[in-house]
Amino acid sequence: MSNTSKLFEIGKKVDPIMTKYLIEGASEDFKPILLHQIEAGGKRIRPAIVLLSCEAAGGNPEWAIWVAAALELIHNYTLLYDDIIDRGELRRGKKTTRAVYGDAMALLAGLHYREAINKLINRSPASYKLHELISQAIIELTEGERLDILFEQAGRTENYITEKRITTPSWSLYLDLIQKKTASLLIASARAGAIVADAPPEVEESFSKYGLNLGIAFQVIDDYLDLFGKEEKFGKEIGKDIKEHKLSNALILLALEELDYKNKEKLLSILRKESSAEEISEGIELIKSTKARERAINFAEERVKIAKTAINFLPDSNAKTLLNELADSVVKREV
Repeated sequence: MSNTSKLFEIGKKVDPIMTKYLIEGASEDFKPILLHQIEAGGKRIRPAIVLLSCEAAGGNPEWAIWVAAALELIHNYTLLYDDIIDRGELRRGKKTTRAVYGDAMALLAGLHYREAINKLINRSPASYKLHELISQAIIELTEGERLDILFEQAGRTENYITEKRITTPSWSLYLDLIQKKTASLLIASARAGAIVADAPPEVEESFSKYGLNLGIAFQVIDDYLDLFGKEEKFGKEIGKDIKEHKLSNALILLALEELDYKNKEKLLSILRKESSAEEISEGIELIKSTKARERAINFAEERVKIAKTAINFLPDSNAKTLLNELADSVVKREV
């Protein structure tokens, strides 16, 4: 079995637990709606990080199974809302919950997920501390989603959004966004494992640094794949960020730094209107003409190195090895 397969099998241990807690108390008609998101698949990276972090920190991963399931449910819960906000039709190569059952049912499913998450945390050791950790992660995720919407250059007409729209974002603001929207949940996953293992504060902090840098690298590569991945492997339509008018893509921002005035304005004009498939392809070609792809991959690789260094002090173990290999796999996703 490959190491990627091992990581997936570790993460998948939470599947029966997620199913049990999601359908508990739900009507028969509602159960397929609740299960649609988690049955669509996923790499189960977050529960794998929880379980491996717990073991690497000297704990018993069986103690962390409940919070591992909770973290994966939080991830899927945010995807439910993300698809509603972005009107997403396809995720993981399958129709989204909202595409199949409508926005109202997807919203209700999200509310149900949140309560299932609470129940799972209540089953975990150190539940009080874990509730605080997860509440903070969800607050940061929400702020990240708000910033992501404000990075959109067109499409939404609500007064708040048009007044607060971010039209000239900096790289530091982009990093702040992805730290909140993506890295916060990986930080919580790594830290939760250490908490369940009753590790000292400095070990918790090291796992936070691992999750932070892994999350940043993950999102930068996700941005790369949005523009240059293969749809059948990526599980989402290519060029979605351009279609959704988003400046919150690392490669778009890096390309804008390099393009001359004429081509920079051309790319921005594509982002600021309802562009055709041909125009989206033209935007991708403009990005391709710069060094944005190389710069993004190099940046992600550096972040992976920092993540691995953060846990280098831990005693050698199979769990530590797999955490390092998980970090390496982030920048090897079909780039």
